[in-house]
Amino acid sequence: MSSIFTSGLICPLDKNNVDTDQIIPKQFLTSVSRDGFAEALFYDWRYLADGSPNPDFVLNFPQYQGASILLTRANFGCGSSREHAPWALQQYGFQVIIAESFADIFFNNSVNNGMLLIQLSKTNIEMLFNRCAQGPQHWQIDLANQEIMFGNNGALGFNIDADIKQRLLSGLDFIGSSEQLAPQIAAYEAKRKAAMPWLG
Repeated sequence: MSSIFTSGLICPLDKNNVDTDQIIPKQFLTSVSRDGFAEALFYDWRYLADGSPNPDFVLNFPQYQGASILLTRANFGCGSSREHAPWALQQYGFQVIIAESFADIFFNNSVNNGMLLIQLSKTNIEMLFNRCAQGPQHWQIDLANQEIMFGNNGALGFNIDADIKQRLLSGLDFIGSSEQLAPQIAAYEAKRKAAMPWLG
């Protein structure tokens, strides 16, 4: 199993308090399907009133096309709890989000959809933005060793909950993790039924 979670281009979104209505506006929430949200990502920032791409928004800059790692700032994913937000980010192509902090519900929704969210100090976030200011960046995210790797220019470590790390490395969500315990659950139920048959 490779320790590299992803390797790709960085898109720097230099904003604090990006809420879920900015990530995926409410008019796109009518579908319960998980498909078709990539074009709606950051819709109000990404498009002008006539529907054409906004040339001043970072996702539309030519040098960031195909980015798979999003760098942003504090309190990303705040606001209402909508699972469509990580769906839109993931369908656009983002596999990793690096920020100073995340809203709790957004964080849980994202990691359960297979995305890696990395939380770093304000100082380290500023350092990463300074790197991006020097030109397009391609980094590797080594999840097993918990490092952001800058090629020949060093690496930066990050912390992650051990359970989340294992699930992402295994490609499992909460349900998949529970299903791995099926033999133990079945054994427990059989033991309980033998000890208390009246419970059925």
